[in-house]
Amino acid sequence: MNAEPYDVLPQAGGTAGEVLTRYLHERAAGFLRGLSLRGESEADADALLRGSARRIGGALHTFGSLTDPAWAEPLRAELAWLSSTLGREPQHAGRLARLLDALRRLSVAAPEGQEPVLAGGSGAARPAAPAPPAAGGGPLALGAARAGALLERQLTLARTRAHSASLQAMGSSRFHALADAIAVLVSEVPLSPAAAAPAASVLPQLAGQASARLADAVAALPLHRAAHPYNAEAVQASLGAELTADLQDAPWHQVRILLRLSRYAAEVSRPGGEGGDAQRLADAARLLERHREAAESAAAVAAAARTPRIAPATAYALGVLHADQRHEVEAARFAFSRLWQASVPGARRE
Repeated sequence: MNAEPYDVLPQAGGTAGEVLTRYLHERAAGFLRGLSLRGESEADADALLRGSARRIGGALHTFGSLTDPAWAEPLRAELAWLSSTLGREPQHAGRLARLLDALRRLSVAAPEGQEPVLAGGSGAARPAAPAPPAAGGGPLALGAARAGALLERQLTLARTRAHSASLQAMGSSRFHALADAIAVLVSEVPLSPAAAAPAASVLPQLAGQASARLADAVAALPLHRAAHPYNAEAVQASLGAELTADLQDAPWHQVRILLRLSRYAAEVSRPGGEGGDAQRLADAARLLERHREAAESAAAVAAAARTPRIAPATAYALGVLHADQRHEVEAARFAFSRLWQASVPGARRE
């Protein structure tokens, strides 16, 4: 997908610098392959570029003490810029597809005299083939088409702007300077004196620090509250002030970032007995990515609902869609809390 797995095991007795250098060489080569693929498949090339940029940046973050900071810090900043710039277009495209699919699912006509059923949440049964809104299917069916058109107009515009920003970035002198730096990275990594230490003693310690930061961030999450499948308190809070949802989502987004760094650190350090733990981290990462997608989709719906002079039926459909996406947020938190607490000895599950 974003980048092929790192398959080279550290050699016994090798230094930390040698192992890190080999990893960075592999990722830099993947970055250059992504550049060469842009003429064939822009989407695949950008995915490879983003994956390589994130892994190089993550390795420089976790193992920064092994490299020259005057070289590593500016490179990390440029890699983060590129990854963020290239990631916006696919995010907008995925968000639009997600919301239009949810609208089709939610706008299935309810029996006469009943409100349409909210079919959100990961545990809810979804129709095998969502039907289009039927005539007389209630305010949701009436407003879903206009809500979908409004979302499509706004998110398509955002996607177009993101695509233009990506093209502009790829043609900029800033990107060419970054590409030159990555080309140099294929053959040379500026290391610090600490990189001469044995890999077996240094790399697991630095990777362990990344894991400890992740564990601390997870410990600060309200996991016991999230252990309830549908957390009405959190859903209600998301309907309050404009920034309320952002504030309650932020710690979860931070955990997602730290989880990614911990996974990339494990790719470099290759600690013993990583199989089960690596699978757990991969599963947790998928859940937190689902959480991010639902939270950002809900924010997009809320932004659309603030459009002036929209019809009441459209506003109603957007409100139901927003609640559906916030239920998806809570479902992802619930699944993450069950997965994480099940892997921690003595953790209390509710």
